Amino acid sequence: MQDIMKHTVRSSVILTNAYVAGTVISDLGLKNQLIIIVDFTKGSLDSASIKIEFGYYDLQGTPSYAQETFENVSGGVATETLGTHIFSATGVYRIAIPLKDHSVKISAIGTGTVTNSLMAISAISGVS
Repeated sequence: MQDIMKHTVRSSVILTNAYVAGTVISDLGLKNQLIIIVDFTKGSLDSASIKIEFGYYDLQGTPSYAQETFENVSGGVATETLGTHIFSATGVYRIAIPLKDHSVKISAIGTGTVTNSLMAISAISGVS
């Protein structure tokens, strides 16, 4: 059994002002960790964002996706929001995700003027 797999989600291309999904990672097997690498060139953009969605099957067995959720706890109240990762400077970013899903979809969007902007997304899945 191979412990680590590399996945190309999105080649380095110009961002758009609408979310565009990359290649769905669907060959996860029993992998329980996912490291996402985002290589971002800001260009003329204000910022860029990615959203991460996890594949599951509903009660009828139909495949669907649920977006990553972030939690804020204050005064004994937990508030859940749909998560996005925002990048405001050129760089290579690493995002670690615990995994118990059959597939992962990552979508990217640019905010502002897209001239000279680029984003490549890759991932590494493995077993901890």
